[in-house]
Amino acid sequence: MHDKADTPASRTLAVNCSILLKQLPIAERLRVVRDAGFDAVEFWWPFSSARPNRADVDGFATEIERSGLRLVGLNLYAANMAAGDRGVLSLPGREEDLMASARIAVELAARLGTRRFNVLYGNRLDEVAPDDQDALAEANLRRIAPLFESHEGVLMIEAVSGAPAYPVKTAADAAGIVARARARGGPDNIGVLLDLYHLAANGDDVDAAIEAHGPDAAHVQIADAPGRGAPGTGDLPLVGWVRRLRELGYGGHVALEYADSSADPFDRLDTASWKELA
Repeated sequence: MHDKADTPASRTLAVNCSILLKQLPIAERLRVVRDAGFDAVEFWWPFSSARPNRADVDGFATEIERSGLRLVGLNLYAANMAAGDRGVLSLPGREEDLMASARIAVELAARLGTRRFNVLYGNRLDEVAPDDQDALAEANLRRIAPLFESHEGVLMIEAVSGAPAYPVKTAADAAGIVARARARGGPDNIGVLLDLYHLAANGDDVDAAIEAHGPDAAHVQIADAPGRGAPGTGDLPLVGWVRRLRELGYGGHVALEYADSSADPFDRLDTASWKELA
């Protein structure tokens, strides 16, 4: 992929450095991304707890600054992802974990200019009624969204696949959560993250989702299917989908959130599709 370093696409694609290059220290991940010609990255929550120490937060921000890359997306604390957790937004008793990570994210927004923050909803709990979880999620969104307003930060809700207990399966599910949180004078800096891979894997009508939510999508992520590989390695019409998003007015980054454990995870990107994905 290194021969594509000067293509326009490298300036409109972002690399998710929590799923790609995760075997490397953060500084090395950023170097590989920069050398491959990208100018933007995103991360899942990059700390081991909701309350990282000051040295860890400063160290992460410093590495981003040294790299010269832009941090265009960041997940808030999502608990133990490796163990199957998928966020805490709707989980009773985790409100202060969410708030603690939101405060750290606001600091990073001020320092690094990050504007997009993904808030994973949380799995359904057997001991809690779904309506109660939904009410808590709405209250939590209303509580933390104002923290980001002065930095033009937008909180995002996304559908996720591969997690049966995660209740947000479709773009319409995500949009419904956003609409309820914004209703009746709620904060307006909440939006839908369109992860085209997750939507396709869940059987959502991706074309319809793009038409309905593409014009005001807060952020877009892609991977191919089957396999969650690089664009061009599967069967999804990612080029057409991204082209349609651009036609509808989406002007943000398209984040590469695919799985590839090879030393150069970018060399499998389809050359013909590369320029189209801008």
